[in-house]
Amino acid sequence: MADINFSTAAAQPDSPGTDVSAPGPRTGDLRWDIIELLFFAYRDFVGDADQELEAFGFGRAHHRVMHFVTRYPGLKVADLLDVLRITKQSLGRVLKQLLDEGYILQKTGSNDRRQRLLYATAKGEALVAKLAGLQTDRINRAVAGLDPGGVETVRAFLRAMIDRDDPDKVLETIFGSAAKKTRE
Repeated sequence: MADINFSTAAAQPDSPGTDVSAPGPRTGDLRWDIIELLFFAYRDFVGDADQELEAFGFGRAHHRVMHFVTRYPGLKVADLLDVLRITKQSLGRVLKQLLDEGYILQKTGSNDRRQRLLYATAKGEALVAKLAGLQTDRINRAVAGLDPGGVETVRAFLRAMIDRDDPDKVLETIFGSAAKKTRE
């Protein structure tokens, strides 16, 4: 296990190199309970999929790409870059591997030949379904004791954690679908 070293200089306002005008840490109102629960929940939520992906030589970036391409067939590469907030270079490396290994298919846009549209292959869909199944099992165990109102509270909390000024088209689709479901 790695050593964790805390610098006491960072905590001293008179230390050289410390910006005194920068907002300091809050005292007394930090949500350590929720912060740590989110860290550990995320670790275990992605850990299930990470173990499966390791056998394929894939990582979390591969998982995220395959997830969104499978969920939104015909997703433009440009939109995927916006959703994932990664560089073209990072996406290019991951996409190349997924294309070369037959998990994703790329087509040229019919209206705009410059567009690159992404589709999951049957192989890609099967892997995403397996990963989503592992994560769904974890979610179902976590919400098993909650009534429908409790589950909606969990959804509302997670939606509130996402920056609402985020221009992601995928999030708009997700929120639009959720809004339709609540009206039905």
